[in-house]
Amino acid sequence: MTGVPASAAGGSSSARRTGPRGTSGPAAQEPAGRTTPGGAVERDAGERRGATEGGAGGRGGKIAAAAVNQASVWNVANLLTMLRLLLVPAFVALMLGNGGYDPAWRSFAWAAFAIAMITDLFDGHLARTYNLVTDFGKIADPIADKAIMGAALICLSALGDLPWWVTAVILGRELGITVLRFVVIRYGVIPASRGGKLKTLTQGIAVGMYVLALTGPLATLRFWVMAVAVVLTVATGLDYVKQAIVLRRRGIADRRAALKETEA
Repeated sequence: MTGVPASAAGGSSSARRTGPRGTSGPAAQEPAGRTTPGGAVERDAGERRGATEGGAGGRGGKIAAAAVNQASVWNVANLLTMLRLLLVPAFVALMLGNGGYDPAWRSFAWAAFAIAMITDLFDGHLARTYNLVTDFGKIADPIADKAIMGAALICLSALGDLPWWVTAVILGRELGITVLRFVVIRYGVIPASRGGKLKTLTQGIAVGMYVLALTGPLATLRFWVMAVAVVLTVATGLDYVKQAIVLRRRGIADRRAALKETEA
């Protein structure tokens, strides 16, 4: 022992830094504010790895969140739409069963048609209320609506229960408005009106009454209900055409104004 205090020899053993492999040396005695080249390399590599892992985690988190937010195709709203599509061939088979004039078969056909119309009321409401809107639903729902209504109208006209011009007016209006919506979609969306909803309800009631083998006063009543449905079909169709014209003119005017502002 030299008799020199530990503090004079560089501080207590607990305060001294330890070099590589536990030895003391210059590297062990580096000031706190400095970093050795090896440590800097290791730190930079660690930071790069952390940034890479963090970026990958962020992207993975976004993908996972998008997957959670995207409603599954197999939700209750879409299942109701699929059921309505499956009911179309079943309805046609029941409607034309046993020659197409058997009251019992027509009653079963009416039940299939009624179920299809009821599911039409619920699937859209469920999709909007519980955030179950999917691309499949947007495409399949209007197809299912027009398929069941078109099948019923064509069957009734083929059996001679409903004039063909009524079927032509209703189906022509539905297809025409669908095409019109796609034509003006670049300028905006034509919202569904109360008249349109009333038209759909009246059509469903009228067609349902014609599907049943009614006689007497009920047969007379269904004629007038169908007459109201045809009037609403034409009136709402003309209203949609008017809205489409206004929407297109407004869209063209807005584009011209934006172009002038850009040129100025």
